This record gives sequence, C-alpha cells and structure tokens, in this order.
Amino acid sequence: MWSYDRHLQYPVNIKTPNPALAKVIISQYGGPDGELAASLRYLSQRFGMPDKKSKAILNDIGTEELAHLEMVGSLVHQLTDGASVEEMKKAGLGAYYTDHGFGVYPQAAAGFPFTSAVLAVKGDPVADLTEDLAAEQKARATYEKLINLCKDDPDVVDVLRYLREREVVHFQRFGEALNGVQDKLAQKRFYIDKK
Repeated sequence: MWSYDRHLQYPVNIKTPNPALAKVIISQYGGPDGELAASLRYLSQRFGMPDKKSKAILNDIGTEELAHLEMVGSLVHQLTDGASVEEMKKAGLGAYYTDHGFGVYPQAAAGFPFTSAVLAVKGDPVADLTEDLAAEQKARATYEKLINLCKDDPDVVDVLRYLREREVVHFQRFGEALNGVQDKLAQKRFYIDKK
C-alpha cells in the first residue's frame, strides 16, 4: 500500500541561506494551517467517509500532504543550513535555536508548537469535507502571504507557488468528494427526520 520515492515531489534547491525566511515558512510545517495538520486531518477523517471514492480522495491528499511536509521541512533546513548562531539570533530565531538548534521542529511562525488540537475530525462526512475545503483555502492564502514575504528569493518562491497550486487542486478534489457524498446521503434520506 505504501510506496515512497526517495526524492521530493518538487525540487527544493535554495542557493542562499536566509533564516528570516525560514522563520515564517516554518508555519507551513507545524502551524495550524500547515502540512502536518492537513495530513493528519485528512488521514484521520477518511475513516468516517461513507464510500470508497471519498475515502480514496482523503487518503491520496493526506499522503500528498506528507510529501509537502517534507518539502517545507527541506525549505526550512536549506534556509538555515550554514547560518551562524548570530544570523539565527538576528532573524529572531534565538529561542528556537536554544530549543532545537538547526533542527526542523513543527511550530507556527509565531513560535507556538504544533498541537493536534487544530485537527477537525467530526465523523460527519459533510462537516469534515466542508472543513477540508476551508483548510485548503487557508493553506492557499498562507502560501500567497509567504510568496509576498519571500519575493526577493526566486528559489523559495518557485517552491511556494508549486505548493499553492496543489492547494487549489486539493480544494477542487474535496469539492468533488463533497458533491458525491451529499448525493449519496440524499439518496439514503440521511438528513431527513425519520420519526
């Protein structure tokens, strides 16, 4: 079932370290709208889907989000690789360096660590897929903000644009899943009071 190719889904080749960019990009690693949260959300929600197609969509996108997590981690790592302690401190990463050195730790740009409390898993397929549509739009919006912040580094922007495009595709796939699930539930009269 699981197959892993030992290369990134999209190449990350940063030529110039820049810890200040790493500080904001890390939010897509461990922030509330980041890739770790997305992958865990979708891979958990798949169990509550009523049909194979919607389960497969959540499984496919959830595993792709793991690939995106790897890409974002690579961005953060390459942006700090070779930086001095003074450069980390100047970029506002002194406390981060104290706790994690040059490691890649799941946290938001504001510094708070990843928490599973950000995961929305309701067990209701319509609620969960609607949440997923919103999650993809929040991720897309975050990538757009990161592109604006990183516009001086084309190597970083190239990767961020790719990731933003994938969020749009995921949004479309979740829309298809929601339509299919709603049709199936309507046929079963799922939302009609059965007194």
